[in-house]
This record gives sequence, structure tokens and C-alpha cells, in this order.
Amino acid sequence: MKSVKDVDVSNKKVLVRVDYNIPMDENQNITDDNRIRATLPLIEYLKNQNASIILISHMGRPKGEKIAKLSLAPVAARLSELLNQKIGFMDDCVGKKVEARAGQLKNCEILLLENLRFHKQEKSNDPVFAKKLADLCDVYINDAFAVSHRDQASVTGIPAFAPVAAAGFLLEKELNSYYDSIENPKRPLVAIIGGAKVSGKLEALQNMLKFVDKLIIGGAMANTFLKSQGVDTKGSLVENDLVKTAADIVKQAKKSGVELFLPIDLVVAEKFDKYAIIKEVELDDIPDNFLALDIGSKTSRLYAEALADASTIVWNGPMGVFEMDNFIAGTKKVAQAVAKSRAFSIVGGGDTGLAVKKCNVDNKISYISTGGGAFLYLMEGKQLPGVKALQKN
Repeated sequence: MKSVKDVDVSNKKVLVRVDYNIPMDENQNITDDNRIRATLPLIEYLKNQNASIILISHMGRPKGEKIAKLSLAPVAARLSELLNQKIGFMDDCVGKKVEARAGQLKNCEILLLENLRFHKQEKSNDPVFAKKLADLCDVYINDAFAVSHRDQASVTGIPAFAPVAAAGFLLEKELNSYYDSIENPKRPLVAIIGGAKVSGKLEALQNMLKFVDKLIIGGAMANTFLKSQGVDTKGSLVENDLVKTAADIVKQAKKSGVELFLPIDLVVAEKFDKYAIIKEVELDDIPDNFLALDIGSKTSRLYAEALADASTIVWNGPMGVFEMDNFIAGTKKVAQAVAKSRAFSIVGGGDTGLAVKKCNVDNKISYISTGGGAFLYLMEGKQLPGVKALQKN
């Protein structure tokens, strides 16, 4: 695929797919503007090339309806502050008014269009909708890694109609960081896979066995693996239909020479509640009806030791229900071990990105991805549809 630096954007109208799906409070105040800041290098580059810039993004899940609290208007205001420049804003992303405003755009001016998902045609990848967006520009740039695993109009549809399509700096950085850590890593390479369900990360687990030296498993998904090894997990979340699959992964890891680490103790509670009775127990001592909500202290030390000699670490998924302070200890100790290591560390976005920030080690992680779903898609060994679309163009 072409990079933005490979194409002529000078004095051109450039349509940029960004990811401004950012958290806001009930008063529409932005609570984290990192995704906006991540696009600033590309915007500054395009301005230096005298391009006129049209930005498009989605926000939330409005399901084709215009919902005021999901408007991108606050994003335009914040972007204006960050760039110290007036940012134009349209209350739609297609239509004659948008076409007229885009046509009048001067060099170095920036226009942000309204939430793409206010139109159901965005998620259904409607070609007519995609062409309307493509007709706004001379050049299309995808700088939205976090949605590049989606087959949607603004990701895979526009490149089929845009005269020129290329990758932005953020998309390139994300891809390079991932492939450098997986396909050409410094070894030992350790993958940490956590989160709630094996089913959501089954393909990633199977693919990682081809590359890693060590595989650490935590989170509720570890319960399914523990049950596959004969542990009575009592009231813990288990995907019973995947117990055999988990056992097969354990066997495959051994066959491939991959060291696989599972919890050796757990933090359990009678229910998921901050006031619930909590115990740290050995695997054979889980009380009836209690459920596992975090890895135990012995497991945390075991995992930290496994990470100590790592040269590359890839992490996707927390070790427990870190959102509640009673069950953050395991995730925190693993996060601290990753930060303490001398390894190149890459963290998949979403919950894992939030976790390392909550554990105050985000500044010691080599790279935190902006996209959890897209990151996991790569871990599964797949090529992003958004990247394929750029290549076809």
C-alpha cells in the first residue's frame, strides 16, 4: 500500500478517515483526547503541503439515527484548540451543503464532517454512500487503524472510488509496531492474553503459538483452560463448549515448544461486587459458588518471572476485572512487570490500554495501540480489510 508520503497531496483536497470515537461525559465534555492528538502529525504534514483537509469519523453506535450526544461538534472545538486554528464543522457528512462547503475549502483549511454512523449506509458499506464521500476529494487517506478491521463505507468503500488512496502516519505506525514485534521480534517473545472469553481470542491464541516463546493466559478466559486441566472452577465463568479446544491449545503449545503459563492461584468472590467476601485461594480450594475475578499473588509473581527475560512483549487483555479496585492487583503486577522489563512492549488498545493507564505505567510501555479490535485482528494472523482496500486502489 502507498504511504501518504508516496502521493502528491500538494494543493489537493484530501479526505482523511480518522478515529475520533472518543470518551465524553454526560455534558459532552471530552475526557480523553489521545485519539485526536494521534492525528495531529498527519494534519500538520498535510497543511505543510498546502492541502485542504476534510476529516471524517464515527462516534459511538447511533444505528443510523442522528443522536445529539454522539455529535462530533465537541471534537471540532477540541481540534481547534490543539491546532490553534478554526476548524469548520458540517452537521452532516453527505449532501449538497457538504459538497458545496468542501468545494469552497481553501488550502490549509480543515473541515470536520458529522458522525458517519448517523447514516446506516456507513456500516452496511453502501457503495452509493461511499462514492458520495469519495467525490469530495482528490486523495483519500486512511489514518484510522482502530476501524481498519471493519468492512464499512469509510474504510473499504471509499478506496474503490477515490482517485488515489494511501495510508496515514498513524496507520503505518500501528502496523509497523505490530509486525516488528511479531514477525521480526527480538527474542524471547512473550504474549500475554487475557480478557473474558476464549471464543473472542481463539484464533489469536492459535496464531500466536506459531510465533511466541512464551504464552501467558489470564482473565476469565483462564478459567476455561483451568477446567480443561481438571480444575473444578466452581462458580467461575467457563465456556464449556471450548474446554476441549483449550486442552488442545495446551497440547499444541507443548508440541511447539512454547512455554504456556496458567494461574496457580486465584482471587475469588461470592459475587461481582465491591462489598462481596473476597478470598485468595489455591486452585483446589475454591469455595462452592465462588467465582474467580483476578489472578492470585503467586500467579502474579510467576508471570512477572516469566516476563523478566523477555525482549519483546505483546499484551492483549487484562488479568482480572480491573475496573473494580478489589480485582486490579493481578493486572497491576503484570503491568508493572512489563514496564520494568527491558523489552519492546506493545499493548493492544481497548481494555488493556485503559488498564496500563489505570496502573500508571503507560509512559513505560513502548507502544499502546489505538485499536483493540484491529490489534486483535492482526493477532489472529489476518490482513486488515482497510489495508487490502488501499492496496487494491
